[in-house]
Amino acid sequence: MIPVLFFGLPEVRPDVILTQRARHIRKTTNLEAYAKAETERTSAGEILKETLIRPSRMLCTEAVVFFFGMWSAFCIGTAFMFTQSIAQVYSGLYGWTFYETGLVQSALVVGELIGVIASLGQDRLYFATAHKNTETLGVPIPEARLYLSIPASFIGLAGGLFFFAWSSYSSIPWPVPTIALGFVGFGMFCSTTAVTTYILDAYKKYSASAIAGVAFLENVLAAFLPLATQSMYRTLGFHWASSLLGFLALALSFVPVVLWIFGRKIRERSSFMGESAYDNGDLRGSR
Repeated sequence: MIPVLFFGLPEVRPDVILTQRARHIRKTTNLEAYAKAETERTSAGEILKETLIRPSRMLCTEAVVFFFGMWSAFCIGTAFMFTQSIAQVYSGLYGWTFYETGLVQSALVVGELIGVIASLGQDRLYFATAHKNTETLGVPIPEARLYLSIPASFIGLAGGLFFFAWSSYSSIPWPVPTIALGFVGFGMFCSTTAVTTYILDAYKKYSASAIAGVAFLENVLAAFLPLATQSMYRTLGFHWASSLLGFLALALSFVPVVLWIFGRKIRERSSFMGESAYDNGDLRGSR
């Protein structure tokens, strides 16, 4: 993917753009212009602080990072659980082989692709809020990133898990629970995308640290949830094991609702969000 990312994605990080602009000015004019990022040297201690200490601190002190991290981690963990649970359900109900149960997981991908298409409409709704923003005129409202994720989480993620749970009967044709997997895939994609884009908007220059905190939770649940899958589905049965996941998804679906309603007040109380804006005067020059 590196060639695609290198040639297909434009640079958007302000300090990198300013550095490139400063170099161009020095090359084409007699001005000795330097970006702030060029004049500062980062020590090993500062790198350690940015990569380990700050993400850990944000995860422990920023409610948005913690609860969004749990929401996103649940989605990622559930995706990894399905590599185990789908095989158990479809082999137990329909006598499918391991290869066949692997193919049916493509239903999750189909749901995610539908989420990609739906996200185009979400982006239009997001950018349309720019003229309504009373905090920063002309800039879209961060909470507008959550519009699609709320119904997607309730209906797609939680609803899809309950749908999958109670359609897991051998008397019900296999396409029915497979459609439920598509709902779950749609909810997963919209939820995780909302987490990333909201954090980018709300935390700005601290967004990498915030996303690192979220990624820590994602990797922990992705590592450990699959270990409990087979035991959980054997102990609780196909219906109640998936229903347990559905109840957890239902509870976590209220996270974006709270942010949507109280997001502005939460951002005003956050020290990291208050300090997160990039400086406008980071390009300095002299003759």
